[in-house]
Amino acid sequence: MDVLGHFNYWVAIALAMVGLYAVTARGHLIKKLIGLSLFQTSVFLLFISIGKVSGGTAPIIAEGFTVYSNPLTHVLILTAIVVSVATLAVGLALTVAIKRTYGTEEDDEIEALDRAEDEQ
Repeated sequence: MDVLGHFNYWVAIALAMVGLYAVTARGHLIKKLIGLSLFQTSVFLLFISIGKVSGGTAPIIAEGFTVYSNPLTHVLILTAIVVSVATLAVGLALTVAIKRTYGTEEDDEIEALDRAEDEQ
């Protein structure tokens, strides 16, 4: 088993685990957004690793080339990067609005303030 030959996959798995942990275990909204970005980056790395064919060239038909890499995964990742930046921007804008309204970015404190407001 060639572990170093699959280094990209191990890094993608590690980034996904760290990102998923940050999203689920943290109560701070900014930390959750950072975890989401890490998770998205791991998906990008995984897709780009899958799309690269060892020994493959760009899909331009020429003499002497028989193995080609598929450019579709790279194009899809470019689109996904744009979507992830937009998602992060919306998340940060919502965090700013929540901070202005509640005065905090912690999940537990926001829920406690909501419960206290509902009881009154």
